[in-house]
Amino acid sequence: MTIQTTGVDTDLAVAAATLVSTVLPSVHPLTVAGAQVGHDAIGAGFPGAVVARLTGHPTACVGLLVGEELVGALASSPTQGLQLSAAVQPAVDAIALTVGETADSAVQVDPAALASHLGGPFTVVPLIGAGAAALIAITNDVLEKAANVTEVFSTATSSATANAPVVEPTSVTHQPLTPAPQHDLAPRRGIEMLHGVDMELTVELGRTRMAVRDLLGLAPGDVLELDRAAGSPADLLVNGRLIARGEVVVVDEDFGLRITQILDSNAG
Repeated sequence: MTIQTTGVDTDLAVAAATLVSTVLPSVHPLTVAGAQVGHDAIGAGFPGAVVARLTGHPTACVGLLVGEELVGALASSPTQGLQLSAAVQPAVDAIALTVGETADSAVQVDPAALASHLGGPFTVVPLIGAGAAALIAITNDVLEKAANVTEVFSTATSSATANAPVVEPTSVTHQPLTPAPQHDLAPRRGIEMLHGVDMELTVELGRTRMAVRDLLGLAPGDVLELDRAAGSPADLLVNGRLIARGEVVVVDEDFGLRITQILDSNAG
């Protein structure tokens, strides 16, 4: 079903949701519903939300609401440095890619205030898993511009939405989308949902403290003394959190780290 909104390519919004369904971490398969007109209460019932501007556009925005499944998995993850905005950045990038744009870094916002952060009329597409798992939002100025772009996602959209549930636009006006109560048939899982999320790994040899005057006086050839003896293991950090230690090795012409110790969740 396509909403008859002048100048707005709602098929492209559904295509964006289809691509998001392939990259958003979820225990259950995600089904793409029909496009709907966005409204102020669209964030009711969702515990997490992010918004991102499209690069180079002062008003064009995309947003993403996520349900308790992903928010709860992040809260219970042993790698506590991972934020919702980082976990769903690939999904935000997928929305921008579909409309032929690139997105700035996503920013976490209050779900109830998503409409105000978008700043103008917008279109939404729900993603259904075990209830309303997520929802994408795209400002209409993006879809109006994208209406003239070649529809490279039309084949994927038609196949993915042929049997998708359709929500009539009139229902959006009177009832905010609220995730259905969770009655999972599959076992509840946590960190497994995040297997496809990119994370930054850092190897740290040691640290030191310096006065600003000494830092500014550094020159090529100077040696900095670190707080670690020669031969001591290096630290492996994930998003700034210490998770393991190991020995620095050389693989071909590149440095590597041979893991010698995995630390428990209270380390660091």
